[in-house]
Amino acid sequence: MNKKEPDPINSIPITVARGWDDYELLDSGDGMKLERYGKVILARPEPEAFWMKSLPEQEWKKADAVYLSPSQDENGTWKFHRQFLNPWDIQVGSVRCKIELSTSRHIGLFPEQFPQWQWLHDHILDKKHPMKVLNLFGYTGMATLIAAQAGAQVTHVDASKKAVSWAKTNQEISGLQEKPVRWIVDDALKFVKREARRQNSYDVIVLDPPKFGRGPNGEVWEFYKYLPNLLQACYAILSRQASFFLMTAYAVKASALTLQRVFEEHFSNKGGSIAAGELVQQESHNQRYLSRAIYALWQK
Repeated sequence: MNKKEPDPINSIPITVARGWDDYELLDSGDGMKLERYGKVILARPEPEAFWMKSLPEQEWKKADAVYLSPSQDENGTWKFHRQFLNPWDIQVGSVRCKIELSTSRHIGLFPEQFPQWQWLHDHILDKKHPMKVLNLFGYTGMATLIAAQAGAQVTHVDASKKAVSWAKTNQEISGLQEKPVRWIVDDALKFVKREARRQNSYDVIVLDPPKFGRGPNGEVWEFYKYLPNLLQACYAILSRQASFFLMTAYAVKASALTLQRVFEEHFSNKGGSIAAGELVQQESHNQRYLSRAIYALWQK
């Protein structure tokens, strides 16, 4: 009888973000999540949390602001229960991040990615030589600034001028103005293809592509349609000494196993290891897990 091959699904890890001094996931349930950012408590919609809340309602009433989704309010808006400074900033590892409530439920930070930022930081330090990092769909720059603080030269790309401006603000409040960061407002795929023509290469690539988005000139991004092209283009600009490629995905109908298969197709001939998994957050009061995203990682 042939030896049974290991089930690849059993190898899919769960990476848990447990919060830190300036952040807690307090509770979740009934399509909402309750979080603390510094001293400010927020309640926001969370489709994954379709179980019951564990904290009593009086704890949820301590929220300083609650986001009303478009189904609750025609435009989607924040309802403020108490006055507080908006925007404000919090400590995230070795850097600071501005938090701001606007018309969107997004506030400038995805705290479930904190373990990934730690991986990136530690990887750069372990290499003990200057590394070139490309952060695609870089948003407000947490991965960018943590990589720069660890000693890397970073190119940060996002199609949103507002996001890049926000990231620059985070650089200033973190005291990292002198770090070598190149800020680019551009479509990710177009930028990577230009870098290939210029024969520019990177040792580390981090990307966090949305399910759907638009570039600065109206370019359309669709995850399933364009991701294979983007991965192929990124492969072409990996340096000979490249050693780290990380992708995170939200709100897509794909599993971590799917991302693992895609990474095996693109990176298996480079050696090293490939892993994929699920990013989850742990509530501070009862240790329940909240699923947030999937990721894939190639590391050498």
